[in-house]
Amino acid sequence: MVAGMAGQGGEFGNFGRNLKWRIVMIVEYIRYVVANEARGIELRAAYVLASQQLDAAPECLAYELTQCEEDPKSWILRIEWRSTEEHLHGFRKGPHFPGFLDAIRSFMPEIAEMRHYRVTDVQARKAKRS
Repeated sequence: MVAGMAGQGGEFGNFGRNLKWRIVMIVEYIRYVVANEARGIELRAAYVLASQQLDAAPECLAYELTQCEEDPKSWILRIEWRSTEEHLHGFRKGPHFPGFLDAIRSFMPEIAEMRHYRVTDVQARKAKRS
């Protein structure tokens, strides 16, 4: 059963119609497809530099850069923002964006997708094993 849905119109209630998700952040996914392994190494290095700007930006809550195991030319940057508004009108118009953009500008043609997503209540994170 979906958490918090009991007693709201059946087992899954009015899921998708009347559900009011508690949105605490927006997740931006930027998907890159690079030409080869060397270009992927350059992308990672660029984000090491760009991450300094994300660390300094109050609008950014977290980020991670991942590389696909099955297709090493595919990379995804996942950024958690306070809101889309704060990302677009805070970060992008603030003092940290120019340095961020300078670090990753040459990879912009390799962006396959760049979108903001709302987090839903369908989620879990298991504790790490020691």
